[in-house]
Amino acid sequence: MSSIERSVHEVTPAQQPMAPATADELWPALRAEALRSQEREAVLRDFLHLAVLRHRDFAEALAALLARKLADRSMPLERLEDVARLAFAEQPAIIAAAVADLAAIRSRDPAAGSSLTPFLYYKGFHALEWHRIGHRLWRSGRRDLAHFLQSRVSEVFAVDIHPAVPVGSGVFIDHGTGLVVGETAVIGDDVSILQNVTLGGTGKERGDRHPKVRDGVLLAAGAKVLGNIEIGRGAKVGAGSVVLQDVPPCATVAGVPARIVGWCNDGPPALAMDQSLPE
Repeated sequence: MSSIERSVHEVTPAQQPMAPATADELWPALRAEALRSQEREAVLRDFLHLAVLRHRDFAEALAALLARKLADRSMPLERLEDVARLAFAEQPAIIAAAVADLAAIRSRDPAAGSSLTPFLYYKGFHALEWHRIGHRLWRSGRRDLAHFLQSRVSEVFAVDIHPAVPVGSGVFIDHGTGLVVGETAVIGDDVSILQNVTLGGTGKERGDRHPKVRDGVLLAAGAKVLGNIEIGRGAKVGAGSVVLQDVPPCATVAGVPARIVGWCNDGPPALAMDQSLPE
């Protein structure tokens, strides 16, 4: 793209999302929402106590919630909770990213009426936070446990992200079912990904073979992005598209194979969550 095109199509700093709340700021709001929820629905009282109200802070509540989602006879809740807590202690950035992920859901999903709803019930959020823990384990050499967590997350949430994949903050995995992300992929900040998206390879090649998704990208439902290609900052991939070549920053691509059909002009598509295509 020319310098003139870049000045028109690239995302400006003023269009970036506001910084999310900290965990200390989020936690009282979550507790207040849980108290209001149990007043509205008494049958949830015990569940809300276990999930939120009995805990001291956001990190403790998140570790316990995530552990309950994956626990089974072979891997008890207490052991998974210890894994999560240790990861949070060793890498506090995981908690900061989780707070940013919740803020992203609140701002992009009209169905999320509060932070409590995605915290408790959104499997895309739960899968992503387990992936962050698994990625920490992968980088610290505990790859057997990282693979175990990947397998359990895939079984429970139908979200399959290789633990080697670095994922930025403020990421929204909407619905999540059928998401597959290969080993050498990269996902940037403020990305939105819908169901049945694949970031995969093109065959049996080894080495760096998966897509690099830059900041602010929207991957609409059913998009297949294949090979060691780059989806540029602020790009949009239309629903059901098959992408086999690099996508320039701020381009909108659609089709099989995908072609450029437009350019962004209202800020990052991931934040707008507009899956429509130019007429």
